Amino acid sequence: MKAPRTTLAATAAGVLLLVAACGDPGSGGGSADPTSDTNAGGTVCEPVAGDQLVVLEDDQGLQNADNVIPAVNAEAAAADPNLIPLLDQVSDALDTDKLIQLNKAVDIDRQTSSEAAAAFVEDEGLASDDATLGAGKSVVIGAANFSESATLSEIYSAVLKSAGYSTEVQTIGNRETYLPALQSGQITVTPEYAATLTEFLNTAANGADAEPQASGDVDATVEALTTLGADVGLTFGAVSAAQDQNAFAVTQAFADEHDVTTLSDLATACEGGVTLAGPAECPERPFCQPGLEETYGIEITDFTAYDFGLIGDAVRGGESVIGLVLSSDGSLAG
Repeated sequence: MKAPRTTLAATAAGVLLLVAACGDPGSGGGSADPTSDTNAGGTVCEPVAGDQLVVLEDDQGLQNADNVIPAVNAEAAAADPNLIPLLDQVSDALDTDKLIQLNKAVDIDRQTSSEAAAAFVEDEGLASDDATLGAGKSVVIGAANFSESATLSEIYSAVLKSAGYSTEVQTIGNRETYLPALQSGQITVTPEYAATLTEFLNTAANGADAEPQASGDVDATVEALTTLGADVGLTFGAVSAAQDQNAFAVTQAFADEHDVTTLSDLATACEGGVTLAGPAECPERPFCQPGLEETYGIEITDFTAYDFGLIGDAVRGGESVIGLVLSSDGSLAG
């Protein structure tokens, strides 16, 4: 399960939420002094303050694969062979860096979701050159109640509209609300997240204690999702490379100083340990402190709990080496 989602609505008022507002890589904050120490267990790395955060690659698959994927009402998809191929074009164009930029456009630069979507469709050349594909057909795109989902829904809408569909984007709230609407055909398609939806359907079908079917392997996760979805009237387009999931970030200044790009690099460079910032439940959650320790062998010398929206500030300010963030947050943009 991902950490709670927050918005960056207060950024314009000077309040930095989630992860810190972006700046030039490694600029502004300077370095903590000293930056490392040693003990019998190896180098203990100290925080290095800086304006820009960078996510360290989860190279051993600690986190589940929460890649963006279009979820489609199965009857609607069966009746319209053009629908999913058009959505697949969006998936093919989307990766995490582009998702970060879309979120920056909306959450930080204050564009509307429809404005950001229109620019993305134009920049990526996603508009259909055949406006007859969807002639006479109507599609309702369901958006969850957060800005990323709204922007993805507007991208789907723009692409389908360019192919001649009549489209409508409806914000229908949380998954408990919009999923039944998708199953019933009240909405036709919604942007979803592979691992989260897999486990939502898995526990609904098999109980709260069901063996997890999502993993860090995106192909295996989507295979499980496809099977679970078929049982409840859902089908899926192509999975994108864009991920919105838990991630761990350090400052760019720290990454440059210690030459780290992955969590495995961090374990090697800082054998004596690092400090960690995260939500209060982090020491008990397998995706957080226990995962860093067990999957990567990273020693946590000190953990400090923060409201999720303040974790990025703690890392930027040199209070902790590493912090839990969301991988697609707009303020990760350079």
